[in-house]
Amino acid sequence: MKRSPGSTPACFDMYRVIKRLFDVLFAAAAMAVLSPLLAAVAIAVRVTSPGPVLFRQERAGQGGKPFVLFKFRTMRPDADPFGPSPKSGEDARLTRVGRFLRESSLDELPQLVNILAGDMSLIGPRPLYVSQIAEWDERQRTRLLVKPGLTGLAQVSGRGQLTVEEKLEFDVRYVERAGLLLDSRILLATLVRVFARRGIYEMRYSRAEDTRAQSGSGQKENVDDRRCSYDHPHNPTRTHHEGGRNRAAP
Repeated sequence: MKRSPGSTPACFDMYRVIKRLFDVLFAAAAMAVLSPLLAAVAIAVRVTSPGPVLFRQERAGQGGKPFVLFKFRTMRPDADPFGPSPKSGEDARLTRVGRFLRESSLDELPQLVNILAGDMSLIGPRPLYVSQIAEWDERQRTRLLVKPGLTGLAQVSGRGQLTVEEKLEFDVRYVERAGLLLDSRILLATLVRVFARRGIYEMRYSRAEDTRAQSGSGQKENVDDRRCSYDHPHNPTRTHHEGGRNRAAP
């Protein structure tokens, strides 16, 4: 893992220890305090829509190591598994409860289990697909040097308003500047964004869409293919799929 500029090995090792300790204490306390809410959400998902309560999917962890990510299910079980991310709460694939869960970010709460298990951290780049690693350049792959997070620099810098290229750049910047001060700022900014419900839905997937708009509809098929290869790898290991969401969403 890269050290933040100006930090010594001892200071950086201490940062990692403190970060892990905070992750465990925060996740355990949050699960205890929020247990009634977690139970209520689970019941609401189960009784208002057929299908499982939890959405499980394999994602890339630190070093590219696969792990199973948990979320509350927000889409209908018959939703197109290769469809794009919802662009608004009116997307027909979302259940009524699922729409509320996404807009309040409550669907992400099961990832507290991932944090306790050590697969994720509270702060870090959002976990993406293992198959996406092959699409990144050397700089973008540095995001794998840290554990993926429940929230991150990209999520407080635009979230759904950012393109995938911009999100990856913010992920790299986080790795280069990681420290307790930055983590604290991201945590506080996340609370503000959650209550403000800003940037929830993906507005534009990639800069390639700008190229398509400028060059005409002839590029549509290729851009859509790239969207599918990013959001939905053809050979993922997954129990239940859920549209094209890659955030805190990528």
